[in-house]
Amino acid sequence: MATYFDVHPKNPQRRAIGKVADIVRNDGLIAYPTDSCFALGCQPGNKKGIDRIRSIRRLDDRHHFTLVCQDFAQLGQLVHINNQVFRAIKASTPGSYTFILPATKEVPRRLLHPKKKTVGVRIPDHVTTQALLTELGEPLLSSTLLLPDQEEPMTQGWDIKERLDHEVDAVIDSGDCGTEPTTVIDFSVPEPEIVRYGAGDTSRFE
Repeated sequence: MATYFDVHPKNPQRRAIGKVADIVRNDGLIAYPTDSCFALGCQPGNKKGIDRIRSIRRLDDRHHFTLVCQDFAQLGQLVHINNQVFRAIKASTPGSYTFILPATKEVPRRLLHPKKKTVGVRIPDHVTTQALLTELGEPLLSSTLLLPDQEEPMTQGWDIKERLDHEVDAVIDSGDCGTEPTTVIDFSVPEPEIVRYGAGDTSRFE
């Protein structure tokens, strides 16, 4: 059964965040809020956790997982960024964007797109997510909590707990965080390509 953590949306309780971090470090899979809907998350090296996400969402091996980072310094260790891309991403973070970029050797091969060798990265603007990332000291491998039989992501922590009680190890609830996923921009191609329109403003990329 999943452990349910009801945390304050503006001042997340450190004890609760610490317990969630311990679950993640012990190869757990969590459901947690972000600035653009709930997500499933685990350690990047957690192969079983990745397989569990694929199973829950019924994803194939072409799916781009996202590495959710605390800050730009952490993000920069995971992907190759030229000066032009650096400026564009820096101006948009933290925020509701996912950027697809060529991965560095720091990223496990199983997380890469099989042909492009790319990975998605983002820096969320969400108090609870940032508290967890600070406690962990490393990125979270994530995927939007959109179930295969639903048209929109789940929005209520108690509903997620009820639905995925035997499929995740913890649920963090700090209130409704909406149903609109991140805007996804592919910077691995010569001209930036907006792959998905979502919560982030796309005007600077068009």
